[in-house]
Parts: sequence; C-alpha cells; structure tokens
Amino acid sequence: MRKVKKSLGIIGTVGVPAKYGGFETLVHQLVLNLGEKFDLTVYCSGHAYLKEERIDSWKGAKIRYIPLKANGYQSIFYDLFSMIHALVHSDVLLVLGVSGCVFLPILKLFSKKKIIVNIDGLEWRRPKWNKLAKLFLLLSERIACKYADDIITDNRILKEYVKIRYNISSRLIEYGADHTQRKVISDKDLDEYPFLKKKYAFKVSRIEPENNIHLILEAFSKLPKQNLVFVGNWKGNIYGCKLREKYGKFKNLHLLDPIYATLKLDILRSNAHFYVHGNSAGGTNPSLVEAMFLKLPVLAFDALFNRVTTNNQAIYFNDENELLNIISNIDKYPLYAVAENLKTIANKQYTWKNVSQRYAAVINGIEISCDLVTDLKTTLNITSSSKIKEVVS
Repeated sequence: MRKVKKSLGIIGTVGVPAKYGGFETLVHQLVLNLGEKFDLTVYCSGHAYLKEERIDSWKGAKIRYIPLKANGYQSIFYDLFSMIHALVHSDVLLVLGVSGCVFLPILKLFSKKKIIVNIDGLEWRRPKWNKLAKLFLLLSERIACKYADDIITDNRILKEYVKIRYNISSRLIEYGADHTQRKVISDKDLDEYPFLKKKYAFKVSRIEPENNIHLILEAFSKLPKQNLVFVGNWKGNIYGCKLREKYGKFKNLHLLDPIYATLKLDILRSNAHFYVHGNSAGGTNPSLVEAMFLKLPVLAFDALFNRVTTNNQAIYFNDENELLNIISNIDKYPLYAVAENLKTIANKQYTWKNVSQRYAAVINGIEISCDLVTDLKTTLNITSSSKIKEVVS
C-alpha cells in the first residue's frame, strides 16, 4: 500500500515563486527540497501576483491565494485566514512570523493539529513600528511561544532570548545561501552597469532605520574614490525617499531599485570587492549568509546577531567613524582570509539541504542535533553572559 504523505500548510509569506525577501526564499527552497517528503500547500498574497501570474501549483506544491497583503496590518488577517484554511486541509501548519499568532488560543480550541511558528527576529523592537504596533507584536510573540507546538529561531541569540523570556527551548534553524552563485561579468552587464569596471562595495537590504542605511551612505559619501552599489526598496517609505534624494547625487553611490532576478543580483554582488552589512536587529539575516557563501569579505555592524552568524570572523564597526576608517584602509585588512573563513562557515552551516532536513525533522517531531561551536560566550569572545542577557532579556 502506498504511504500517504503528511500534508503541510506554509503560512505568512508573500508567496512563491519567491519575489520578495528572506522568508519567501526560505519557502521557495523548502518546496524544492521537501516536495517529495510532504504534500505542500503554500499560501500567497493575491496582491503580490497579477491574475496572469497566478497558478494552481508550483513545483508540486498547491498554491492558495488570499486576497490580502502579507505585510502591514493586513498581515494579521492574512495569516488568520490562511491558518483557518490550513487547519481544515493540512496535517501540520508552519507559520512564518507572529502577526496572526494572536489568534492561536482560539484556533487551538477547535483543532489539535500541530502548529510550528518561526518567530523571525525581535520584530517588536524595530524602530519603524509605533508604540501600539510594538505592543501588539510583543503580545503576538508571547502568545506564539505559549501556544505553538514548536518554536523555530534562526539565530542562537534568539534561541537564548526565547529561553530566558519564555522558558522554552526553541529549535534552531538558520537560512541557506547556496542558491547564490558567482558570475562572470559579460559585455552586456558592463553596458547595463558601467560601475562594474571598477572596484565597488555592495549592499542589498530593505531600507529601514535599524539597517543603518543612513550610516553607510554617509560614510561612503565622504570617500568619493570608494564606490558603493546599494540595492533596496528606496520608494518603500519616507526614510528611503529622503535618503535617495540626499545621496543619489553622489557619483560613487549607485542606489538601485529592488532586483528580484537572482541571476542579475548574483552578477552584482559576487563581483564586489567587499560586502557591507548594517543590520542591527533580527536574527540570521539572509543577505549576510548569501554574501558569506559568495566568499565576500564582510564589514558588519557590531551586533551580537551578526557576530553569531559570522562566528566572529567578519570585520565589525559600531558607528560611522569606525566604518569610515575601515573603508579608508580597506586594503590593509586580510580580506582574503576573512572571505575564506566566512565561506567555510557558510558551507557547513548555511546550505538549503541542511536547513530543509532540519525543518523536516521538526515537522515529523524528531529531535535535531546542533553541531555548532560550543557556546555563545566562546563564539563572541566574551567572558561574561551579561552582554548576551542585555540583548535577549
């Protein structure tokens, strides 16, 4: 008799094929890697896909469109409607993010099906949210940690945070990066992007204050001989519009609109002299592990999340002056050794095969081992846990 595959509903992202951010890339890869093991359904935002783009299935996964946006306040009801449908049609629910988790206590009254939640980063701490939004996100996070059957965290700092704040042991699963590839620059690429002829730094990011976009742009604006190529959603908010208006006039700053074509993005980032990572909040950032896998030297903002992700092997800065000093003397740093060390870490930790196997284990209720370095204090090269508790408490 043919064994029936366990069905899994994946909730909380814009959808697949991926054309947005980190969670979408995660789901994209889970579909590619777990399609033979599970009967997958992915919930997608009807607002993100034109009618002619909508499909019934993708790579074997069923596609269900919800007529709401997957982000902003609509994400609360987007997740709710997706979860209600999934509770009827799936054996297990994988919820990415906590927006809709405020409804978990009610949903749990009507169903005993397994619900797994990836809480993302410390979303409620992000400066972009007002006080009411922060309180709501914190409440949703607390409810998720209390009512979900399993909690996934993507960074050891987040794992420690969940343990200290909620006294639960989460499952640590980071992101993969081996979908990225080094690309050779063609004549066509040079015609489209003339800056490829010179050395340049690279950055791809959502344009948000906690990603220190202003700090990075200000530092590079003072170094006209250092080129920076920055891909981001500049039109997405007032912060981004003002930054582009202010810094778009600098000849060494190339501020590009979002690029969702992986091939084109890989051409730009894989040929960079070094990568600049300004993110100060969240967990394991996908763009950072992608830069590591592409064997780029990384200059990272000195946040514990980033030190854990890079296993303390990147070059770190705390403010504009430190970044300015590093960039001014960039060729005095052992860039090749930094890139080699980060690539070694990425090859071991940040592959989609590894990530998918860990998700499959959680879905099946199997304990997963953690073959990472000893403890956070060793990784971060500190002698006390006080700094860790300062961040996670």
